[in-house]
Amino acid sequence: MAMALLTEKGINPQVVEYLTTPPSKQELEDILNMLNCEPRQLMRTHEQEYKDNNLSNESLSRDQLIEAMITFPKLIERPIVINNGKAAIGRPTETILEIL
Repeated sequence: MAMALLTEKGINPQVVEYLTTPPSKQELEDILNMLNCEPRQLMRTHEQEYKDNNLSNESLSRDQLIEAMITFPKLIERPIVINNGKAAIGRPTETILEIL
């Protein structure tokens, strides 16, 4: 749906398949800063990897959560759209319009 919205707006995005090419720690830090959120807010908390690795543990540091997203990229909420130094999580799709 996000791709259809972007295409409708005449935008041909660069697609990063981060399930096969996970972002670096710095890329995740940059995305979190653009979204103005903490790692858990970018995580798919219902995924089995989240549960299996006890990532709901409040004592885990920001770095530990970011490392978990790098190790288990399936945990990263998607799609994430980045445009002109701003980012939006494309769920719901309409949030993308805020950064176009």
